[in-house]
Amino acid sequence: MTSAEIRDLARACGFHLAGVAPALPAPDREPYHAWVDAGFAGAMTYLTDRRANLRDDPRNLLPSARSVVCVGRLYNAPWPYSTRYADPQLAWISRYAWGADYHAVVRLGLERLEAMLRERAGPAFDSKICVDTAPLLERSYARLAGLGWIGKNTCLIHRNAGSWFFLGELLVSLDIAPDAPPPDRCGTCRRCIDACPTAAIVPAPSTSGYAVDARLCISYLTIELRGPIPEERRAGIGGHVFGCDICQDVCPWNRRAPSTPDPAFQPRLAAPPLMSLAGIGEEEFHAMFRGSPVTRAHYSGFLRNVAVAMGNRGLAEFRAPLHRLAQSADPVVAENARWALARLR
Repeated sequence: MTSAEIRDLARACGFHLAGVAPALPAPDREPYHAWVDAGFAGAMTYLTDRRANLRDDPRNLLPSARSVVCVGRLYNAPWPYSTRYADPQLAWISRYAWGADYHAVVRLGLERLEAMLRERAGPAFDSKICVDTAPLLERSYARLAGLGWIGKNTCLIHRNAGSWFFLGELLVSLDIAPDAPPPDRCGTCRRCIDACPTAAIVPAPSTSGYAVDARLCISYLTIELRGPIPEERRAGIGGHVFGCDICQDVCPWNRRAPSTPDPAFQPRLAAPPLMSLAGIGEEEFHAMFRGSPVTRAHYSGFLRNVAVAMGNRGLAEFRAPLHRLAQSADPVVAENARWALARLR
């Protein structure tokens, strides 16, 4: 098998990008551990516990692995970027969560790719599918496989497709000639750094490049963080209720990024009204976002985010729903709603 054949098979499975990297220890493992040691992972223990060392080498996941087949699936939709959509009555949900949960979609495509590989190369090889949750330095291997370079915003960027794609990997015991990583094309551009409202893109702790301090990142604060959002971080969140795309919205390489025709990733709820979100019950929340990544924030975390967004939007009409949220039995929701009410006053 050659990497060119792998790309042909991957396209037949719905992937827009594909390449092959050797299943060897990641060259980025030391910067990753320095990032963890600096505390930049925040409370994301799945990045800092025993699984942190597993990320060093794909053979920790599949001992017989010889190659890492990396794929990318485009999810960009023809919809305004958050930086061009400032209606104060509306919330903003990260672009990757507008459609279906990508884990199932990408896994299904990788299962098809695995089956096609067995038809082409024979069934006698070991394999393992990885989609996001596996302890693997995905962007590092995707870069080695030629899918793009890692930008200052730490997103993987492809020269033609931008950064709007999901990553997945198929570890195989096949020995496939690897691709080569592309050059870094960010140059002196600082648009993502300067546009970040919480200044989350900072100098990397162990290299001359940049890293994201998750403790400052809107995506971390609205998705991964449990409990109250630190008060000093709330104003920077703006109207975001789940994730943030600002550093990608301003990236010049996304200016001409193609849109996906995939029905799975077409927008369902991109910018819903804050008034409506403030009044939903828990069952309605799960019904509204069933099959969407938004449920990762959990119901209480989502209401917390809605309260903060209302306070940042500052509309007087939000006073009544915020009063209701301030009476919530959930102390985190209630405290964040009281903060938002004070912003309105």
